[in-house]
Amino acid sequence: MKDMSFALTDDQKALKTAVYDLCKQYTGEYWRELDAKREYPDAFINDLTKAGYLAVLIPQEYGGAGLGIMEAALILEEINRSGGNGGACHAQMYIMGTVLRHGSEPQKRQYLPKLATGELRLQAFGVTEPNAGSDTTKLQTTAIKKGDRYVVNGQKMFISRVLQSDLMLLLARTTPVDQVQKKTDGLSVFLIDIREAKGKGLDVRPLRMMMNHSTNALFFDNLEIPADSLIGQEGKGFSYILDGMNAERILVASDSLGDARWFIEKAVAYSSQRVIFGKPIGANQGVQFPIAKAHMAIEAGNACIDCHGGYGFAEEYDIERKFRESRLYRAAPINNNLIMAYVGEHVLGMPRSY
Repeated sequence: MKDMSFALTDDQKALKTAVYDLCKQYTGEYWRELDAKREYPDAFINDLTKAGYLAVLIPQEYGGAGLGIMEAALILEEINRSGGNGGACHAQMYIMGTVLRHGSEPQKRQYLPKLATGELRLQAFGVTEPNAGSDTTKLQTTAIKKGDRYVVNGQKMFISRVLQSDLMLLLARTTPVDQVQKKTDGLSVFLIDIREAKGKGLDVRPLRMMMNHSTNALFFDNLEIPADSLIGQEGKGFSYILDGMNAERILVASDSLGDARWFIEKAVAYSSQRVIFGKPIGANQGVQFPIAKAHMAIEAGNACIDCHGGYGFAEEYDIERKFRESRLYRAAPINNNLIMAYVGEHVLGMPRSY
């Protein structure tokens, strides 16, 4: 396929090539085996960490590459274009942003260099709750200060990679919602050492999901954490996590672009090789046009499955695995309906719908 990265600098093009070449060493068989066993891609993450790709957004003074969100996006696009799953990768990239922007200097010195080298993993983001959903201000997990400790109680749902992380960023309510002027006030962010918390008030229960994201339900029962686990000011946590979430949206979009390019490339290759009635099926407009349309819109998925026919549902072709993985992003980290609600209200000037 023709290289469409004409607007990139030479360094950015070189970065894309290097990431793609590294990731292509991990074959479809590798990802299928992990998916079947619901296992975490340790070797893959370790190689990307050693190459410095997951520390791309950490400043050089803390041991990272000190590059921008564009470079991080390109890395994730190539990870997914190669056939990989960038979920754990984008988590390691963006979650540390709250510590970087709002943590104290001692916190940054303590954690960021170890995150950059991979000595520590911070890939768990404890926000979502079973009774709150997308309305983060309604979360019910509390952190009550008692002397030099906070005591955490509550529940989190769909929190990925807890068992594969050393640290977790946790959002909890430190002031009851009926005691604050704005419902976004009274929420605080904590950096929790999972290794210390498990079995001492933190219960982690794995959830088997449609895609392999190492997802869990978390239960906090009088978990005591040091007061210096607090990031920034108490009660200001909602704005802090938005910094990380904004980066997450960009990086997840890059995951999806990479998935789209993977689907298109697979469909183009298969339709050019698969011969029916004496000619490649890609010569038929009924096959060719949907793929071309998907390429034009960078929205692949169904066109690739349709092109492969029954083989699109066979595990060995990886189409069904990537389809399951990419489908997640229509619901999380932000539902498409919320995006349409934003466009309707803030772009088109229509009444607020929720």
